[in-house]
Amino acid sequence: MGKTVAEKIFDAHVVDNPYQDVFVLSLDRVFCHEITTPIAINDLVARGKDRVFDASKIKAVIDHVTPAKDTKTAIQGKILRDWSRKHGIEFFDVGRNGVCHAIFPEKGFVRPGFTVIMGDSHTCTHGAFGAFAAGVGTTDLEVGILKGVCAFKKPETIKINVTGTLKEGVYAKDVILAIIAKLGVNGATNKVIEFAGPVVESFSMESRLTLSNMAVEAGATSGICYPDMTTVEYLWPFIKDDFSDKEAALEEYSKWLPDDDADYADVIELDVSELEPLVTYGYKPDQVKTVREMEGTPVDQVYIGSCTNGRIEDLRIAASILKGKKIADTVRGIVSPASPGAYALALKEGLLEVFMEAGFSVTNPTCGACLGMSNGVLAPGEVAASTTNRNFNGRMGKGGMVHLMSPATAAATAIEGKICNSPLFKG
Repeated sequence: MGKTVAEKIFDAHVVDNPYQDVFVLSLDRVFCHEITTPIAINDLVARGKDRVFDASKIKAVIDHVTPAKDTKTAIQGKILRDWSRKHGIEFFDVGRNGVCHAIFPEKGFVRPGFTVIMGDSHTCTHGAFGAFAAGVGTTDLEVGILKGVCAFKKPETIKINVTGTLKEGVYAKDVILAIIAKLGVNGATNKVIEFAGPVVESFSMESRLTLSNMAVEAGATSGICYPDMTTVEYLWPFIKDDFSDKEAALEEYSKWLPDDDADYADVIELDVSELEPLVTYGYKPDQVKTVREMEGTPVDQVYIGSCTNGRIEDLRIAASILKGKKIADTVRGIVSPASPGAYALALKEGLLEVFMEAGFSVTNPTCGACLGMSNGVLAPGEVAASTTNRNFNGRMGKGGMVHLMSPATAAATAIEGKICNSPLFKG
């Protein structure tokens, strides 16, 4: 029997099989941020185990509240900062920092076939490179930091073949919302999703990161895209000394493709030719309607950013709609480029000027607004149109409502002051 991508990665990383389907895997990367890692650090210190398995494989960043907004968040940052310095861990402090799941890919820290953990539920984002990447709890994070291993049950895999041709105004965010609506929020629990098919193959790495990012919203442990020449091209600045040429890199990474006779829990065919722009309407990511059905819903705030849709590709799409237009007087527009790299490119290309002239506030790279911690918290009763990944009750602020959507739809909604389709504002 052939193997899925996850099964191949498991086989290559197993160091122990202590119980039935439980496998202890060696880790290639442990990522850290200031919200969950200080808890692990404090516990390791209290236990007399303040050590790290391999400082070169651990990366740390402050991204949820940056710069610190109060004493509590300043202490969280200080714990992570001091710990990183003590152990020689590469640390992205204020001024060099960005959203973890945006800046770490940009730095080339993930490769096809890697195992990656982090104390953050959207660690699945890094599966876009053909890696097994999973969010973990504090105990697993501590063990990962200390020993470089993590235990997982070998997951089943759901393969989703995305076919057809996307219409104008339909993007990767709409595709993943359609997938989550089809699977439900628990439809892939304890499973891995493989994103396959010609539409995924045509996606940029940034669109693949959007797909993998929201795999957890269907319950999946990880969401994996197949490594191909697009992957190689993205990683080339970081791997060019490891291979004679790009074809050699592609050949090496191709070992992380699934076998033709791999056994899947389910194979889903999704033709997106008739897919319309989508938006969530309730407090779960699988509560999805077409934008057409939600058109005219007033919003108080439009937020463009986060680990889902704050990359340069997203900013370009939103700016192409906002150029020469003003957002509605009733709307607060906030854009947070997800990384210094995205910010710098957006500045160079004149995108930030477009956002500012349209009436947006441009903030530093942070994911604070996504979970109601900083830079865009809603008041009770307020409604946000957001390019983020979660719409749980109170997610962006107690008593607030979040409608998830693509950057294109968010930009159009900002102009109208109500949810609306982006093609209306093109040209």
